[in-house]
Amino acid sequence: MKVSNPRGNPFTTLPKVPKTYRALCDLWLPRPIRDADTAAKATALIDGLAVFTSLNEDQLDYLDAVSHFVSAYEGEIASPKVTGLDLLKSLMEDNAMTGAELSRVLGGSRLLGPMILRGERNITADHARKLSTHFKLSPGAFL
Repeated sequence: MKVSNPRGNPFTTLPKVPKTYRALCDLWLPRPIRDADTAAKATALIDGLAVFTSLNEDQLDYLDAVSHFVSAYEGEIASPKVTGLDLLKSLMEDNAMTGAELSRVLGGSRLLGPMILRGERNITADHARKLSTHFKLSPGAFL
């Protein structure tokens, strides 16, 4: 990527900003971001473009595209994937709920709750429905 300069802003004046989307893509082709270094460079591009109030349509489209990929990357690193089991354990801890109480909510044998918590049984769609009713969440949160 050819966007760095000592001051951090790749564009010193508006006339130095490429006018077309294609020319901007020659600086950095908008694509999914997978590491912090690329995210920092893309953020420098965003910061460099955002200071100008009179960008043309191509420049604004490019700014939107780069911003989309930075936002997606930041969302991935800020929001690690939480499994249904992790959510269940957290909710149970917050509510001081035992494995036996979980079994009662699920309506199964008294061993069902502890088995799910140990990972020996999976949360089924029926379990998710019952958990969603009990915790007032969407069933999909548990699957």
